[in-house]
Amino acid sequence: MGVTHVIRGDDHLTNAARQSQIYRAMGWTVPAFAHIPLIHGADGAKLSKRHGALGVDAYRAMGYLPEALKNYLARLGWSHGDDEIFSMEDAVGWFQVSDINKGAARFDFAKLENLNGVYMRQTSDEDLWTAFRAFLPHTEDGRALLDKLDDALEAKIRMALPGLKERAKTLVELLDGCRFIHAARPLPMEEKAAALLDEAGLAVIAALVPRLEAVADWSAEATEAVVRAHAEEAGLKLGKAAQPLRAALTGRTTSPGIFDVLAVLGRDETIARLRDRLAA
Repeated sequence: MGVTHVIRGDDHLTNAARQSQIYRAMGWTVPAFAHIPLIHGADGAKLSKRHGALGVDAYRAMGYLPEALKNYLARLGWSHGDDEIFSMEDAVGWFQVSDINKGAARFDFAKLENLNGVYMRQTSDEDLWTAFRAFLPHTEDGRALLDKLDDALEAKIRMALPGLKERAKTLVELLDGCRFIHAARPLPMEEKAAALLDEAGLAVIAALVPRLEAVADWSAEATEAVVRAHAEEAGLKLGKAAQPLRAALTGRTTSPGIFDVLAVLGRDETIARLRDRLAA
């Protein structure tokens, strides 16, 4: 069949002697055999499904970008100096069988996630939205978002994307991060977020509602000015005003920048969510 090189796992090493004999007996040219170490799990055992020996569809559903996964796999058991992030063109140009590690490589999900996070941050917002939109049908939560995704909601998520991708390592985390944008009111509260809405936190919310209602030009800059002004007048650090605001608007203690959150939600939704907390 014209095969000149056979590169495969070292568990096939014992087959090479028998196959070489067959080649010679048939009068064929024996191909060059290269037997490379297998990939192991983080515990050092042969890679299995519990370690990550899964099909491509599983990695798609886990929210990994194709470029990041290819980069990770190319780097697994092979290296080019200290280069960690490279294109497939680089990998093709640099690759030499002689550079493959002698020992077994270990599949490490933490490293894959970190690498994927780098790719997400480096990907343009337009390309990341395309990848995110293509990912949604592959998970239950993604399909639920698709069912409600209209032009207005898409515009909000895309507006929030620069802040969301800074905090996400996978598209699954990105999907979870944008949940506050389309969550139904009254907003469900995480326990730590609810704790921020104690008497002092609700007092901040109550003082901010009329100020925010009076904002003429709704933007991150305008709302930040209002919150800063209140914090100074009340003798509060900005964080003491921003934390209950974040909790009331997202149901969480972490989110993109709080003033970006205000801009994404818009005036009406912001005021409605704050009033929900005051009425709770």
